[in-house]
Amino acid sequence: MKFGLTPLDQAEGALLAHSRRVGGRMLKKGTTLDAQAIADLREAGVAEIIAARLDPDDLLENASADGLATRLEAPHLRRNAAATGRVNLIAETAGLLRVNADAINRINLVDEALTVATLPDYAVVGPGDMVATIKVIPFAVSAATQSRVEVQAEGGAFSLHPFRPLRVGLVLSQTATLKQSVIDGTIAVTTSRIVALGGTLLAPRTCPHDQTAIAQSLRALHAEGADILLVSGASAVVDRRDVGPAAIVEAGGEILHFGMPVDPGNLICLGRIGAIPALVLPGCARSPKLNGIDWILARLFAGLDVTARDIMLLGVGGLLKDTEARPLPRARATARPHVAAIVLAAGASTRMGPRHKLLVEAPDGRAMVARVVDNILASTVRPILVVTGHRAPEIRAALRGRDVRFIHAERHAEGLAESLKAGLSALPEESVASLICLGDMPLVDGPAIDRIVAAYEPDEGRRIIVPTHQGTNGNPVLWDRSYIPDMMTLSGDTGAKSLLKRHQDAIAEVEMPDDAVLRDFDTPESLLT
Repeated sequence: MKFGLTPLDQAEGALLAHSRRVGGRMLKKGTTLDAQAIADLREAGVAEIIAARLDPDDLLENASADGLATRLEAPHLRRNAAATGRVNLIAETAGLLRVNADAINRINLVDEALTVATLPDYAVVGPGDMVATIKVIPFAVSAATQSRVEVQAEGGAFSLHPFRPLRVGLVLSQTATLKQSVIDGTIAVTTSRIVALGGTLLAPRTCPHDQTAIAQSLRALHAEGADILLVSGASAVVDRRDVGPAAIVEAGGEILHFGMPVDPGNLICLGRIGAIPALVLPGCARSPKLNGIDWILARLFAGLDVTARDIMLLGVGGLLKDTEARPLPRARATARPHVAAIVLAAGASTRMGPRHKLLVEAPDGRAMVARVVDNILASTVRPILVVTGHRAPEIRAALRGRDVRFIHAERHAEGLAESLKAGLSALPEESVASLICLGDMPLVDGPAIDRIVAAYEPDEGRRIIVPTHQGTNGNPVLWDRSYIPDMMTLSGDTGAKSLLKRHQDAIAEVEMPDDAVLRDFDTPESLLT
């Protein structure tokens, strides 16, 4: 490729290096200069132009980026269309990203013309997250350079390991001085961690801070089908022979490693009972802040082995503790932290008869409203605002230990609109959009919610996101914050969906693979279908 000042009589077919307005016409950077463009430039008094002229074997930037992206494709990753020499690789599901740093370095060392930038190895990603970007720097790349780069990319550089829906057992030991609020807080934080990874926390077990008592609880949770076992001790574990690790051994297990070069998270103990991982948690696991347990749980949920060697190699980058000089961004558990959920749980459920539908329990013992909230917790949406009204104390009790905020709708008896307005009034300032969720749609899971959120692009006009199935609109619906004034004018039993016809130009429909977004449970008969 030849680049530089080019006389107009040699510029036809060349690529314009910089955007330029000629009369009433804008010639954009990268435009192939045709006869009309040359004539317009000449008429404007231009004698020469900065342009790139291709050699016969050159590949245009988009073709080059596409070729490299083809070599780097991997299961559970998709790529967007090449534009201005760039192709992005996007995660299709929540999981743990593995990056072969050697392969990426080999690619980037071939030539300055082709580059690949990635997320870190072992990054936790959600659906729609960009994991890598391929960028071709010049307008074109020689075939020889392209070939050398693609050779280095053979075999790929990425793998995405989807999170599995594991069941986790939690044992909490107690002493006479340990406050119940500490126990409740630990359960809430652990629930959020597990649900964010797509798992389920079995009913937690509390017991005295005693080796045999903890061992008995571990056996019981093992028998219930726990895929991972966690022990939160009343006091921090200080040795691999301490109460918690000794309980794992007494329950028929073994200790694989004690300690971790990650702070916070140093005092973690890794063991197993049979093939089931068993961990004694460090004290910092009571906090929602990022710490070593998050790294270990992510690997286990992704189906990766965690060995003593794996833990010992975590030191580089393992200093997670915040300081005034070096604050760290926290809680990546929400890929889009500025989209909030409003769960409408204030209704009287009159059509359900004597039962309150939101409190009807599934076979696993969770109330319907708890199943809805757990699904949202498994998504990237935060915070979660639960609007209560009728039988508010029971709704709160059903959601105990979950990371939600309760908003009481004082005028809930006046209709759905009052509950909606109560939730909107409590929306945090940083929330750019709200996902309006019904309390009786327990079949809409976390990945479905993330699919809705991923479609939200206000800069591209997609400000209202409506899930559909086979042409029928469903719930939940995502609304940009700019529509709050309209929603605050509603009254009675009129919901926000009544505003959709008024704002059709802003609606993006997301087709869902099943009818979960269409199904709610308003009558006793509906519970049987």
